[in-house]
Amino acid sequence: MPYPALDFSGIRTYHLGERRNLVTRADLIWPTTPVSPFESRDLEEVAEHIATARRAGRPVICMYGAHVIKCGLSPLLIALMEEGILTHLATNGAGVIHDTELALIGETSEDVADSIEDGSFGMAEETGALINGAVQAGVRDGLGYGEALGRFIATDERAQHRDISVLYHAYRLRIPLTVHICIGTDIIHQHPSVDFAALGWASGQDFKIYCKSVSELEGGVFLNFGSAVIGPEVFLKALSIARNLGYTVSHITTANFDIIPLQGDYHAKVGYDNPEYYYRPRKNIVNRPTSLGGHGYHITGDHRVTLPNLYHLVRERLAH
Repeated sequence: MPYPALDFSGIRTYHLGERRNLVTRADLIWPTTPVSPFESRDLEEVAEHIATARRAGRPVICMYGAHVIKCGLSPLLIALMEEGILTHLATNGAGVIHDTELALIGETSEDVADSIEDGSFGMAEETGALINGAVQAGVRDGLGYGEALGRFIATDERAQHRDISVLYHAYRLRIPLTVHICIGTDIIHQHPSVDFAALGWASGQDFKIYCKSVSELEGGVFLNFGSAVIGPEVFLKALSIARNLGYTVSHITTANFDIIPLQGDYHAKVGYDNPEYYYRPRKNIVNRPTSLGGHGYHITGDHRVTLPNLYHLVRERLAH
């Protein structure tokens, strides 16, 4: 007999419109929003690498954690796509949950500390039902996770705020946006309509799409904004697959953006006794992928400051 499992059919949900949210359209940061100064030679070098890559027709991949969306940076990711700077975006399951909620109601991010106490955390009906439904419909049509959600937001009349959706604009522009999930980490996994087989297939398909982009990364740039586990782990596996299949991915630029400061020379090896050894981006983004060529960077700062500054630095370089 299999181990006993919990039945999700009795889970109680509530209407998304009833929830108090911490992030609204008013919190978004636009290309025209004044930028707080951020002096960083490393950031300037990353911007130069991006401009050089795009002039040469080489890719720029951006992996981002959900906090980037919660920080209100969707308009900048959209602008970077529209201006031909980003060629592939990737995120985790939470990243597209916040994006979809913004597309539906123009708000996202519930008060977890309050809602976890009565078991209502993550139980918004529309979030779970619509995302699960869109992914399942996409799987039936052979679509990966990101493309399925992009199609849903582009075609469903309930997505009244699709203009601020990264998923929608990626779908509109035919730029891959892949979703790399971990089962049990996302609130849609709590919904009675969840189909874990469909979620797994859709995210697996996105991993294959992501690997295709990574296989073409020679001379390009990989950016990771705030994804401390999924981003570095998925990137390293995709890079190994690309090299295993004979693709040349040696001379690349990688840059990790986080609020975590790294002490001293972050290119130096660290031992097991150093807590930084267990910080995955240091090894899996900054150092290991660039051992054959190129350069890795770690830039410490608030995404609301570093991403806007990077956006303007790249635009300035491409304008000359």
